[in-house]
Amino acid sequence: MNNTGYSVSDYRPENLIVVHDDLDLEAGTVRVKVGGGAGGHNGLRSIIGTLGNDFVRVRIGIGRPPAGVTVTDYVLSRMDSVVEDTIPRAADAVEFLVEHGPEAAMNRFNVRV
Repeated sequence: MNNTGYSVSDYRPENLIVVHDDLDLEAGTVRVKVGGGAGGHNGLRSIIGTLGNDFVRVRIGIGRPPAGVTVTDYVLSRMDSVVEDTIPRAADAVEFLVEHGPEAAMNRFNVRV
């Protein structure tokens, strides 16, 4: 995971959709974004280091860890059911992105439900 940049090095950023967890989004949230930084995410840091940041992301909110739990332990722990239930919506976002493009996907998925 932390060396994902190597795995995608043959792709052009404009042809890439990265689906990833995001601590800064409330658990169960799905958002579409183009560009941006790594936000502490090692996998994104690796991709950005290899390709730059001009790729589309489907961000799946996992929320922040509870008090006393490290970020590493939190992201490596069993997936919360709220997050697991979000996966079909994230898959819908990817399909919509492919069919309609990033701007339309952001307009559809970046709204509060």
